[in-house]
Amino acid sequence: MSDLYAEALSTFAALFEEAKQSREVEPNAMTVATADVQGRPSARTVLLKAFDERGFVFYTHLDSHKGNELQANPQAALLFLWRSLREAGIQVRIEGRVEQVADAEADAYFASRPRMSQIGAWASLQSKTLNTREEFDARVAEAEARFDGKDVPRPDGWSGLRVVPDRIEFWYGAQFRLHERWCYEAGAEGRWSKRLLYP
Repeated sequence: MSDLYAEALSTFAALFEEAKQSREVEPNAMTVATADVQGRPSARTVLLKAFDERGFVFYTHLDSHKGNELQANPQAALLFLWRSLREAGIQVRIEGRVEQVADAEADAYFASRPRMSQIGAWASLQSKTLNTREEFDARVAEAEARFDGKDVPRPDGWSGLRVVPDRIEFWYGAQFRLHERWCYEAGAEGRWSKRLLYP
């Protein structure tokens, strides 16, 4: 790991801790932007569940809308917005390729989830058409009965996705839009650079 990449991760870790200690309601909330093979973009908010030098991890059904897009076009952009931090909020923008986490890592995370969240993963056909809410409630009840008195295993097709960054930008908000922006970026050969951007 290069010194500049280590610096970027350390900066993120410090800001993330600051956000967790602040009045931010969901500091690990992040927007995930994807695009299909035709380049049509879509975005949604998910929760960051882990990060280290390998990248930033969230979990989903792989046959969901975002799962399908990321399998066809494994590139994503992440955005954290912590409005309550410092003078006028902080944003962190992360871009990079996407890879699936190892089964053992996904199994360990799934086992740590609340039981009803585990049941919900079995009951949901994420992003597919749902005719009525009662239909989903029935699927939840079926999953509860199926695993009554047993551990709930991770469903096939439910896993973690890791965004391996090649660009990380820290956006420090200031009044009158006189922001401070620092960009860390990996070149084609993998060497990281750091530069200041105009606001």
